[in-house]
Amino acid sequence: MKDLRIVFMGTPDFAVDTLKTLVENNYNVVGVITAPDKPAGRGRKLHESAVKQYAVSQNLNVLQPTNLKSEDFLNELKALEANLQIVVAFRMLPKVVWQMPEYGTFNLHASLLPNYRGAAPINWAIINGETTTGVSTFFINEDIDTGDMILQESIAIDPEENVGSLHDKLMTIGSALVLKTVKQIESDSVTTTPQKDTADIKTAYKLNRDNCKINWEAPIDDIYNLIRGLSPYPGAWCTLVNGEEHLDVKIYASSKEPAEHDYTIGSVIASKKELKVAVLNGYINIKEIKLPGKRAMDIKSLLNGYEFNVNAKML
Repeated sequence: MKDLRIVFMGTPDFAVDTLKTLVENNYNVVGVITAPDKPAGRGRKLHESAVKQYAVSQNLNVLQPTNLKSEDFLNELKALEANLQIVVAFRMLPKVVWQMPEYGTFNLHASLLPNYRGAAPINWAIINGETTTGVSTFFINEDIDTGDMILQESIAIDPEENVGSLHDKLMTIGSALVLKTVKQIESDSVTTTPQKDTADIKTAYKLNRDNCKINWEAPIDDIYNLIRGLSPYPGAWCTLVNGEEHLDVKIYASSKEPAEHDYTIGSVIASKKELKVAVLNGYINIKEIKLPGKRAMDIKSLLNGYEFNVNAKML
């Protein structure tokens, strides 16, 4: 059995479960690399990453470099004398960092590679209407998410779940897959498989304002999947035109209602109990919405205090 000295790299909640699993299984985590503290909230107080908060609670050695190529950071990293590095939801590493440890640097990615390489794999699996996704471990090389595969675990996507619930499921099976990968490296039984590149590989593009906007002319399933694939974060948005008001709203939950109708696409149909938008071949029933400057609310709460013009529409 190899005597592992592990450096862990990660920042958000998704990475905490894996670090916690390593600690609870008594692995020697000699250092934790995470993002620098950032100002957040109205008071702009410095906010520590989720990984840092957990690492500090376990008295682990934390490094927060602003530049992964700086001589000072590289010297600190070398001084830890790690022989394995594990990356979960961190930034791209320079070669001088990922090639440093004797047993390599491996990454946990929240998709079934080679599909959904990129920044937002959980979101895009739902947005594209996938019924299955999973997690993969692979050794890092020069190109993002293309290194030799170690292990994969698949999971079904519930047709009604959003990215929040899928994130939590993948976080749990991902931490177990990392542990399994570490055990293989420890026992020198790890085997790898090159990723196959084909023309139809799907990409997990970085989310931005443009690709989070609802196109009400799209097929009903595409709209429904976009809304749940962006909920609870960052939220699918559109513009509500209600009389003189033009409001950018976010929609966090919906259901789909296939039907024939004569409404113009984007027309808002409001009653005392429901709010729906006319789309091709049916309606999108809005269940949770956020108006500018307000908290997200269920549709009943909105309809109690907000009146819709008969000509209201979503753009």
